[in-house]
Amino acid sequence: MVVSFGYLVLRQVLQLIVLSLRGERTMEIEILVLRHQVAVLRRQVKRLDLEPSDRAVLSALARLLPRPRWATFLVTPATLLRWHRALIARKWTYTRRRPGRPPVQAAIRALVLRLAKENPSWGHRRIQGELVGLGYRVAASTVWSILTNAGVDPAPRRTGPTWTELLAAQAKGSWPAISCTSTQSG
Repeated sequence: MVVSFGYLVLRQVLQLIVLSLRGERTMEIEILVLRHQVAVLRRQVKRLDLEPSDRAVLSALARLLPRPRWATFLVTPATLLRWHRALIARKWTYTRRRPGRPPVQAAIRALVLRLAKENPSWGHRRIQGELVGLGYRVAASTVWSILTNAGVDPAPRRTGPTWTELLAAQAKGSWPAISCTSTQSG
């Protein structure tokens, strides 16, 4: 785009030099021919398809012409102003962001699933802790949702006694100890 814009500017400058060397009568005839060609083209084309470099050249030439002579342009003054507003908006506005949290990167998702597969006894909190140790900031709830969506249990059953078995064993072993250590004050 920069090269095409430079080419157009150079071409326009050379045309201005050539025009300054011509006689008045030749320039007036050429202007009449060009105006007629523009009128014919306006009848044939409904909507112009101008490139950004064309827009820049037209905008620069609009600065050189007085406003009453802008009728010679292919575009209206409102169109020139719209181009300028769009240029300013592209320069000074920020990129649009989607609302909410950003999506989890595919690499992190793959790493979570790999850690869960290679370490079946780890739960989602342990995997999240390992990710933090590796430098990835991921919430435990995010790891949980990744594992759940993949069909992996986020908190796998550990080998060992169930809660019922654990409490029964504790009750058998600690009941006599509690009764033996009780003292009566008196």
